[in-house]
Amino acid sequence: MRIRAQRWPRSGCSPWGLSILLGVVLVARAAGAAPPPELAAALARFRGDPPPGWSYTQMTSAEGKSLVERCDVRRPEFDRWALVAKDGRPPTPEELQEYREGRSRRSRGGTAPKLAEQLDLSTVERIGSSDDRLTFRCAVRPGEARDNTARFLRATIVVHSPSATVERIELASIAPFSPTLGVKILEMRTRLSYSLPVGDAPSLPQQVETRVRGTAFWFKSLDADRSVTYSDYARAGR
Repeated sequence: MRIRAQRWPRSGCSPWGLSILLGVVLVARAAGAAPPPELAAALARFRGDPPPGWSYTQMTSAEGKSLVERCDVRRPEFDRWALVAKDGRPPTPEELQEYREGRSRRSRGGTAPKLAEQLDLSTVERIGSSDDRLTFRCAVRPGEARDNTARFLRATIVVHSPSATVERIELASIAPFSPTLGVKILEMRTRLSYSLPVGDAPSLPQQVETRVRGTAFWFKSLDADRSVTYSDYARAGR
């Protein structure tokens, strides 16, 4: 997801944050309930992807394979990504060429899904609190017209109260379900983790973990695990 905005301060809300906060409250009230203020404040500052102006390393692991990439925001947009390692080793010249060609063909247009907008805040309930953290749960709205999965999911949001930061979001299935004919999902889970703001650094993505267990047409396995880890953040110009 991409929410274009200027960097926000560690405490308080920017004008952008205040407008989002107001929108969060108004949408929830229109649905019949206002979200808890701690959750509304944290969502006003939340963004799912690394913010503009920050370089970072991204490691993707799935099915016994891994890919390490570096995004350098000091470079032109079409040349920001570089392949650092593949399956635990330096990439070959052929792999580097294939990677560059793949990146050049990849669309840079469009907008990533906005996770915060899919949270059904009219259904929010507070389910726990400890160590300056509040935990909420709510239903999930469809991300698009043909989304047949959202209604089988519940979102759990962990908020760090002192910094008004979303520290973790987990989307998990509540029971086995069939999103389409012939497909049976036994378990589905996505967990997103974020750092707390420190000094002039905002909250930054740390890891995205996904897990799926299921079958297609009773014999083909859909089991899959995937992890994306973010590290080595650096603000451009420093």
